[in-house]
This record gives sequence, C-alpha cells and structure tokens, in this order.
Amino acid sequence: MLSDTAYPVVKATLPVVGENIQEIARRFYAHMFGEHPELLDGLFNRGNQADGRQQQALAGSVAAYAGYLVNSPTEVPDRLLSRIAHKHVSLGLRPDQYQIVHDHLMWAIVDVLGDAVTPEVAAAWDEVYWLMANALINQERGLYEAVRLSPETVWRTWRVVEKTRETDDVVTFVVERADEREVKPSLPGQYVTLKMEMPDRVHQPRQYSLTRADDGLHRVSAVKRVPGNGTPAGEMSTLLHDRVQVGDELTLSVPSGDVVLEYTDRPVVLASAGIGITPMAGMLSHLVKAGAQRKVMFLHANTSAEMFPLREQVIQDLAKLADGSLMTWFAERSKSTHMVDGELVGRMDVGTVDLPTDAQYYLCGPLPFMQAIRSDLIARGVPAKDIQYEVFGPDLWLADFQ
Repeated sequence: MLSDTAYPVVKATLPVVGENIQEIARRFYAHMFGEHPELLDGLFNRGNQADGRQQQALAGSVAAYAGYLVNSPTEVPDRLLSRIAHKHVSLGLRPDQYQIVHDHLMWAIVDVLGDAVTPEVAAAWDEVYWLMANALINQERGLYEAVRLSPETVWRTWRVVEKTRETDDVVTFVVERADEREVKPSLPGQYVTLKMEMPDRVHQPRQYSLTRADDGLHRVSAVKRVPGNGTPAGEMSTLLHDRVQVGDELTLSVPSGDVVLEYTDRPVVLASAGIGITPMAGMLSHLVKAGAQRKVMFLHANTSAEMFPLREQVIQDLAKLADGSLMTWFAERSKSTHMVDGELVGRMDVGTVDLPTDAQYYLCGPLPFMQAIRSDLIARGVPAKDIQYEVFGPDLWLADFQ
C-alpha cells in the first residue's frame, strides 16, 4: 500500500500521468536504449519496440497498477503481476535491472511533465514504481526458485530433430535436449522463449507456445511466418522458416506463462483463431496424456481448412478423449479433401453453440477475436473468472485487470 504521504499525491496526479503515460513510455524506452543499447541484445523484442506495442503495454500496466493503489488499496492485482513476472523469467531478467528501468522511467516522467513534477510528486511516483518492482522481483524470485534456476541458467541448448510444414505459413519444430541436464516440465498452455542471433549479430527473443505435452526429452512448437504487408516481415519467423534446419541448435528458456489449464472435473472449452491454436493444442495434448475424463469442446476459426495448423494433431487428440468434440469456422469454404466435421462458414459465433454447463474457457487468437468471444460469453452468463486468455506479444488488452 502507498504511504499516507504518497497516497494523496498519487491520487491527485494519476489523471495527468495517465493522460501522458504513453508518451512517457515512448521517451522512457528511447532514453534507456540510448544509454543501454546492450538491453536490445537478447532481452527486448525490437519488433514490439518498432510498432509501439511494448510502449503501450508498459503504459497500460503502470497505469493499471497505480489505479489499484489509489482505488483498491487493499487488493493486489495478482493477474497483472503474474503475467509480467512470467514473461520476465522467460527472458532471464535480473533484479538489478529494475534500477536501470527506474532511473530512465523517472527521467521520462520529468521530461514529459516538466515543472509539474515537484519533489513531492517525484517521491510519490518513485514509491509507486518500487511497490510494483518489488512485487515483481519477489514473484520472479519464487518462479526461479520453483525450477531451481537463476536468470543466468534459464537458458539451455536444444537440437532440431524434426521440421514439419503444417500449412503454407506454419512450421512445427521438434527439438531434443543437447545435454544431460534435467528437463524442467512445462504446464499445459505455457511457452518458451527462443533467443537467436539475427543477421546483424544482435540476439532477439521471441515466445512460442508448446504444442505438445512433455516427454522428458523434447519440446514441440509451431511458428507462423509473419508477413510484411507494408511493414517489416517478422525477422525471427523468417529466419526459422528459411534457414533453421534439422541438426541446428537453438537456445530456449525454461517454460513460463500463467495462462495454464486447471486440472479439474469441470468441462473445458478451448477457443482459438489462426496461430492462436498453439497453446490450445498444448492444453489438449496434456489432457490426453493425463487420461482426462472431462468434457472437452474445441472451437477454432481460420481462413480455411487448408490453413488450419495442427489440424491432424487436434483431431487425433480429441478422438482419444472420452468426450471430445471439434467445431470450426472458416472464412472460405474448404476443398472436399480438407473437410472437417462440424465445419461452418463465417466468423466464430459462440451464440450458436450448445456450451456445456459450468465450463472453464481458454481463448487465444487475434485481439479482436478474443474481445468478441469473451464479450459473447459474458453476455451468456459465463463468469469472467472462468475465462482466461493468452495474448501473443505485449498484453494491450488487460481485460482481467479492468
């Protein structure tokens, strides 16, 4: 909680900070990378920097946290902190790096707000920062300790043993461990961070969901090529599709992510669109491995059945369950050789689905898709607490924290 001194100052200045937080975030990152260009080598995704998503995510999370301190001081925004902490651990973030962030964030606040930042205002927002930073540091320490690793040891080398083309723009990679170290097990729905050297010799990280349950030796993930379409094409996905081959070695971090399937007897509905199928396929694979007896409904939307990644895996896994079903929506009617049972044409409409009672829901796909599905589910009476969603890249929605 904020101190009695800081609380009225933060409450009074929150509106003006909130109005300017995106510009503060923009200047913060520019200033920090100017002073510490090494942070762009292996820690920050420069693609997200270039399109502004990282700045938006920082702005949203800081504003949301400050809002909690002012409006709900006895509550802790666990979901907000957990999502950030898991991402940080997947990147091997160190506690001492929070001081660097602090120094440049406070500089940006002063740079944007000018004389409005009195010593009292600076001290109050310094308190906000360290309350959030220390909460994250403590969560991250617990996550590192849970897997008996440190920021320096979350990374290990894996060797590509299979590369399979799923669709025209999606490739599945199977990697095996390249040493005898214990493989830290993943939870259903988690991702790993892949760190690779780009052609300009700068290392870049990207997160990829694990699409199959662990076998103790391998990890499996699917990568969609990110096209340019007027913007730079995805540098990591292009490299993986065009250059990485069987026998090559990759550097992956320990599995992370807080959107994890709960093991209960309740029905579960997995709803995805496009490459958002990857964490859903991972959850489904874990259910099969565990011999789950619960009702599982899999809903997926895509351009066409021909562009449906992991289609065969999902169909085969659902067939192994006691009560598994698949419904699909495609923008284009499929060729007869690619027909899928339960295929519909158009956008996914959960209003037409006979949803199971007391189910848990997991969503992944483009942001407009998840917003629409979540809104429809809530309109049908599904409690918000029973709907979880996974965002690829920085979370610009923060639906769980509003």
